[in-house]
Amino acid sequence: MTLNFAYSRVQTDGQSYRPLYEAIVGREREKLGDTGIWGAFFGLFGLGSNELILMTTGDVSNVNERLGTIESVQSVETLYLEPTVRPTDYESRTREGLYVFRFFDVRNSDVEKIAQLSKTAWETFEVSDAYQAIPQALFCEQDRSNEFGKMLLCTWYDGLNSWQVSRAPAPEATENFRARAQLTLKATPYATRLIVE
Repeated sequence: MTLNFAYSRVQTDGQSYRPLYEAIVGREREKLGDTGIWGAFFGLFGLGSNELILMTTGDVSNVNERLGTIESVQSVETLYLEPTVRPTDYESRTREGLYVFRFFDVRNSDVEKIAQLSKTAWETFEVSDAYQAIPQALFCEQDRSNEFGKMLLCTWYDGLNSWQVSRAPAPEATENFRARAQLTLKATPYATRLIVE
């Protein structure tokens, strides 16, 4: 069974993401229907203070339009995704900490190879004693009919120090990450935190 996800970057006309979050998950939640919420995230760098990232699951076919009907939403951009090697279910994110979203511009013909290189690298990357990091997801676009597309990696860290130290992982992980980088045309990261009640 294919899992359906959507990455939405949502902006309000106010100064803070918080009223936007409260509208989406609270008073206007019914506008998303049965769509699940994998997580909502505010920016540490790369996002404005009046923006958030919303990851939705399940019936996401018109989530961009549904988000646009929420009163607090000024603009929204959505990318429709499916997982490669992670995640294998729709379980929502609950662990507090740093979540780094990293977009890769890729050739769609390289998606499976990039996913396999990542999976192999994670075998040593996420068991280090020097830092705490767990890759949460590696997505590709649902529509891969074009030559070029995007992939999205989401990795959890316990904090910015672990993110920095993890830039020098075990040699086995480094080798696979270098091979992945050779298949990546461009990478763009956003550092966020999970929004919790």
